[in-house]
Amino acid sequence: MAVPGHDSRDYAFAKHFDLEIKEVVKGGDVAKEAYESKTGIVINSDFLNGLPVADAIKKAIDQIVSGGLGEKKINYRLRDAVFGRQRYWGEPIPVYYKDGVPYTIPESELPLVLPEIDKFLPTESGEPPLGRAKDWKYKGKYDYELTTMPGWAGSSWYFLRYMDATNENYFAATDAINYWRDIDLYLGGSEHATGHLLYVRFWTKFLFDTGHVPVEEPAKKLVNQGMIQGTSSFVYRINGTHKFVSFGLKDSYPNTPLHVDVNIVHNNILDIESFKTWREEFADAEFITEDGKYICGSEVEKMSKSKWNVVSPDLIIEQYGADCLRMYEMFLGPIEQSKPWNTNGISGVANFLRKYWRLFFMSGNFEISNDSALKSELKILHKTIKKVNDDIEKFSFNTSVSSFMICVNELTDLKCIKREILEPLTILISPFAPHIAEELWSQMGNTPSITKASFPIHDEKYLVEDDFEYPVSVNGKTRFKLTLPLSLSKEEIEKIVLESNEMLKFLNGGTPKKVIIVPGRIVNIVL
Repeated sequence: MAVPGHDSRDYAFAKHFDLEIKEVVKGGDVAKEAYESKTGIVINSDFLNGLPVADAIKKAIDQIVSGGLGEKKINYRLRDAVFGRQRYWGEPIPVYYKDGVPYTIPESELPLVLPEIDKFLPTESGEPPLGRAKDWKYKGKYDYELTTMPGWAGSSWYFLRYMDATNENYFAATDAINYWRDIDLYLGGSEHATGHLLYVRFWTKFLFDTGHVPVEEPAKKLVNQGMIQGTSSFVYRINGTHKFVSFGLKDSYPNTPLHVDVNIVHNNILDIESFKTWREEFADAEFITEDGKYICGSEVEKMSKSKWNVVSPDLIIEQYGADCLRMYEMFLGPIEQSKPWNTNGISGVANFLRKYWRLFFMSGNFEISNDSALKSELKILHKTIKKVNDDIEKFSFNTSVSSFMICVNELTDLKCIKREILEPLTILISPFAPHIAEELWSQMGNTPSITKASFPIHDEKYLVEDDFEYPVSVNGKTRFKLTLPLSLSKEEIEKIVLESNEMLKFLNGGTPKKVIIVPGRIVNIVL
């Protein structure tokens, strides 16, 4: 298409051959990189100048149509146009061939059941695995279609089958479908959205059009979770040798970067001995290091086995525990955004869980008090309950984890070990760290499981502010702050402010010309 300013492939091509890169959509800096966003204002484009991209596209099409140069048309694309799969697993396609012409099997003869075969591999002549079936022919003489349906053929409608799973006459009875209707919440990743989600919508719309279901969309709410990306590590092989040069020295040698298993790289430092045993071809590798260490390069990419940047959850669990892994995944960022995995960052969550655990072991042994909670402690708890409940509704799990960290820090400062506070906090944290919560719940003497406990609800009375930190201005400039009860009148506030040590320094024995007080907002003294 030759739009180097707004397509990264064309941009790389233009840079390589020193071609002009003209900006046609405002919003980026094409001197540094291609601006590929579909938002911005069109420039350097004649009659389209000044229009947002979407409006410019529409106007360009209208111009082409009015000039008789082309026609306006909407194309609907299927991500996977080929329905058949050359494998055994999957629903067999109910088609047979007579004189080379395909015919569908009558509905009365369905379902067509997969036949027994000796092994799930293609035949020696290259046919799909179903070609191995013995005497598997329609009416004993016509060949069946040997490909099977793809995974999404069945998985795109089976949620309906759950509504009436034992029905032998229909995929689900009408009364069951009318009762359950659509899904309340659909969660899936970005790749899932262009695979399974795409087709479950097609299936639902088809079944709606044919009168089998009462809804046109399969789900009431959709949340697309972002992809967890991997941080790839690279070693740099000097061309034509078996030597590897460290990242900081690589520009001094002609080299080729190679992906290396991230599990043998720690804080970008390669475990050289593990590298030599990682692959046989590297057993006698030599290294040019920096201060005795081989430093790897890194880059955020899609997590993939081929890039050797897949982090095994088993290794993380072994080192930090399942609760820590679970909370760190939530803490990485907003659920909708793609975010890079960085094992080094998990230590912060691990430290939080240790600090939470220590609330119950401040004396060295498990200890919990039945004393009544202070107002300050109840405020910390109920503020956290409110925030976490709100966050769960919005799927903002990362900010929930932040709230827990703040709460535990504040309770630690107060040396709070009271059951009235720690018991509901443990219930609140249980969906995030179920194993630790269950253990502490048990040690508090509670039965049955914490999963049976009622989830805490905040009480607004503990969130009402009794005090306010007044910014005190002198001649319009904030000079100091005073924390005062909100119940004070203007006269009481004025008396306390004017008699404060901070204000006496500014008055220097004099009296103010004017005192402006807005209760719960500001105090301004004019000298």
